Amino acid sequence: MNLLIVEDERSLAEDIRAYLEGPDTRCHIASTVSDALDLVLDKEFDCVILDLNLPDGNGLSVLREMKKQGRKDGVVIVSAKDALEDRIEGLRIGADDYIVKPFHLAELAVRVQATVRRALFDGHDLLHFDELVIDLPAHTAKVNGIALSLTPTEFQLLRLLTASKDRVLPRTVIAEHLAEDADHERAQELVYAHVNNLKRKLADVGYVDRIHTVYGVGYRFSTT
Repeated sequence: MNLLIVEDERSLAEDIRAYLEGPDTRCHIASTVSDALDLVLDKEFDCVILDLNLPDGNGLSVLREMKKQGRKDGVVIVSAKDALEDRIEGLRIGADDYIVKPFHLAELAVRVQATVRRALFDGHDLLHFDELVIDLPAHTAKVNGIALSLTPTEFQLLRLLTASKDRVLPRTVIAEHLAEDADHERAQELVYAHVNNLKRKLADVGYVDRIHTVYGVGYRFSTT
């Protein structure tokens, strides 16, 4: 997978690259509209993570040029909280999704991967992890064809863990993603309960030892 990160805040761009890059994923970084245009007109990307507030202009100009050239690269807009009009305009032009600053890297990873899947599978959002198949639009999951009876929260948890495959997700990030807005101690207990319930339901259909506890930190999903 080939990604382009268009972000002028260097530390954030490097954090995104460190989180998303892996054996099958290469990340390029551009910090200006000009640099981004040079890259998108020279290379093809599976997804462009596009900040709108850049030193030499609005990131929407990059998106407009991509569409003018007939490019099919996925685009996830990164915007400030008060940039509603720009987000709407970006989606109108042809962006696939947007995320508002500040954001968790795990949430960005989910949106990028969903955008890439839509492009690769022509709109069919099916995720495969060995015997596990997750249907994102239908909010269902099956193991060897057997449907899992998951609550909405458990499905969201499964989606989050699999989207961050082989990476450790802190319990605090999981709690915020699942909208567990109770006090810190209660939120930790709820995450623990959700994870255990999900592990039990996966084990009941023979899908075991995929969610690992990293003590003192959080959880990691792995297929190995």
